[in-house]
Amino acid sequence: MRKNLNAIEFRDVYLAFGDRVILDHVSFAVRYGEAKIVMGGSGTGKSTICRLVLGLLKPDEGQIFVDGEEITHLKEEELMRVRQKIGMVFQEGALFDSLSVYDNVSYRLREQRRPEDEVDAVVRRMLRFVDLEHAIDKMPNQLSGGMRRRVGIARALVGNPKIILYDEPTAGLDPITARTINELALKLRDLEEVSSIFVTHRLQDIEVLASEYVIRDDKGDLLFQHEGDTMCLINTQFIMLKDGEIIFSGTDEALRVSDDPYIKKFLS
Repeated sequence: MRKNLNAIEFRDVYLAFGDRVILDHVSFAVRYGEAKIVMGGSGTGKSTICRLVLGLLKPDEGQIFVDGEEITHLKEEELMRVRQKIGMVFQEGALFDSLSVYDNVSYRLREQRRPEDEVDAVVRRMLRFVDLEHAIDKMPNQLSGGMRRRVGIARALVGNPKIILYDEPTAGLDPITARTINELALKLRDLEEVSSIFVTHRLQDIEVLASEYVIRDDKGDLLFQHEGDTMCLINTQFIMLKDGEIIFSGTDEALRVSDDPYIKKFLS
């Protein structure tokens, strides 16, 4: 049983680039199995949070913890070990254009020199999860934008990380494809108990992640259901950033009734 309840924790994190303050003494935590939805306008520090969790940026002040370990002052070789616990889904999929879908998903395993039969089994399982096993031999330029994002998710899942960072994963996608990405995030949250930070500015993402959950029925089929009046999701919380500060932290129900002018404008 874990003594620490948080998969990710920021304690009084401050980061500035010159005179521009990006995060102004920000504190929050992501519990194990919880999705934290990070919202706000452009330039509010949303994506910066993901880079700090990965150790790609260092805060000027404060502490950052991943899986109970402080990473704030870790060296690059130590951070590589921490990153093995984290999957990252970028806005554009960030695939290697010269590699096939198979080789993109297997990249981390090949770096680790895993046996080829193990690599093949993992790649096919990950692509099956995102419903793209049929595209295993395609090149990235043969894929739609949504398919590229789904390959990115499959690649992020290699190694079965219990923490996933989504940086605007639905940006630029049509509503149906964005819905598919959201459903994958729900599957990971509700069926795999993955902890996540989901950076978004899309109200449609917020609506799905805040009000829906997924279960398996007796036949093993997936059912996406609304929380309704009889159930309230407790594994999804929201953060609103403005000018580098958290101006809201809580449930979607509390978010919707906030009197803050910035939040009301954002939700409208």
